[in-house]
Amino acid sequence: MSDRHHHPHAHPRHSAGLRHRLAHLLTPHSHETAGKVDPALESSARGMRALWVSLAVLGATALAQAAVVALSGSVALLGDTVHNAADALTAVPLGIAFVLGRRAATRRFTYGYGRAEDLAGLVIVLTIAASAAFAAWAALGRLLEPRPVTQVPAVALAALLGFAGNEWVARYRIRVGREIGSAALVADGLHARTDGYASLAVLLGAGGSALGWDLADPVVGLVITAAIALVLRDVAREVFRRILDAVDPALVDRAEHAVRAVRGVREVGELRLRWIGHRLRAELTVVVDGGATLRQAHAIAVEAEHALLHAVPRLTAALVHADPAPAPGEADPHLTLAHHAVG
Repeated sequence: MSDRHHHPHAHPRHSAGLRHRLAHLLTPHSHETAGKVDPALESSARGMRALWVSLAVLGATALAQAAVVALSGSVALLGDTVHNAADALTAVPLGIAFVLGRRAATRRFTYGYGRAEDLAGLVIVLTIAASAAFAAWAALGRLLEPRPVTQVPAVALAALLGFAGNEWVARYRIRVGREIGSAALVADGLHARTDGYASLAVLLGAGGSALGWDLADPVVGLVITAAIALVLRDVAREVFRRILDAVDPALVDRAEHAVRAVRGVREVGELRLRWIGHRLRAELTVVVDGGATLRQAHAIAVEAEHALLHAVPRLTAALVHADPAPAPGEADPHLTLAHHAVG
């Protein structure tokens, strides 16, 4: 028998008879209400909007810079243009990940498709690495065979345009990514910010070329390569941490503190948090009074689950397991009193 209740925060009183109440007690419940599902869908929609806006801005920036590259022959600006184009194109794997994340869980993919964002993060890491390699190759080639840069004012203007476009996109992606909990989108924003600094370096190269130093352009190209390598390190670290189910320890502390404050919880046992895309899931064991009834243990598990949902941002599902406190001489102190499943 299954009796699933859908409600945002409070447990309703049960007055439909003993049979209904026992079914409610012994059956895991779902607390994934419209109040939780709708924000999840909205977060994906906001992520998609951020991606397409970024794609439009960076795509236009890259096209304008490419035209200047064709006229000037600047390898520093070429590296910046390629990086901007690559950054714009990362919207494609992220967009696919957000679309997949909206799909419902299946019997094969029981947690849904949220981890597609982690795969998109890997694609972003590889894209950054490829753009760094290309920028290095172009700069080294020009360093070995230097030649003057023409149309220096246009190069300087394109550099300023690149900085403005990338900084705007970076702020937008990072803000939205943090609000919806998407590590991949934040990583993409950091990538765009580095592109902006690289554009400023192109401006310095243009200044050096204007003063007659032909090596200024390839030297700046190598500086851009180094900057890309630095952001590659930071982005790769963040993406691989997410793939390995790393979470901020402060979130774990916050969850433990919230559950310990629940009346009837004697101790907090094993607590696990993991990201599924840009949403969190929790698994937790709490220790309750060994003399508690099944009904009482179940109620404590419900309150612990509610406390978690209120305390941990972007937590959408929790599995709370209640164990009795061991009695003196008890052979099996981990006898399960209640198993409360949510989500």
